[in-house]
Amino acid sequence: MRIEAGDPADADAVAELWVALAEEQTAYGSRVDPAANRASVREAAAGHAVADGLLVAREDGVVGFVMFHVEDDANGRRGVVENLYVKPAHRDRRVGSRLLATAEDHLIDRDVEFVSLEAMADNEAARRFYRRHGYRCHRVRMEKPLESDTDSRDDG
Repeated sequence: MRIEAGDPADADAVAELWVALAEEQTAYGSRVDPAANRASVREAAAGHAVADGLLVAREDGVVGFVMFHVEDDANGRRGVVENLYVKPAHRDRRVGSRLLATAEDHLIDRDVEFVSLEAMADNEAARRFYRRHGYRCHRVRMEKPLESDTDSRDDG
């Protein structure tokens, strides 16, 4: 298993893995449409490869990936892990851990002070994985579905 910088030629394989990731996340309430976003993810993966923000795990093809970038704001320089995914057949072999650690090394090389990421609130396996790697909850984003029928609201 090799962890290496992704290449724009990996964009199709990464997009396919991202679709699998998005499909898995629907079990946790994600409303992202995997198929409808395939083309934009492919484009993003190619862009991240050019910007040195895509790592892939290879073993007879791409079996996992991590996409990340750097943001500068008034609070300092922050790394953002956007997506991390490993094919189910390759899980529990430290592939995700190696991808994450290598991404963190790349971010350290860019003078990043801290890194953030998101996980679905109900995806306990992902949250446990990130906690094992030192991540802690910093902010909680809450959502509420709104009814479209204005007559159902209590206006007083």
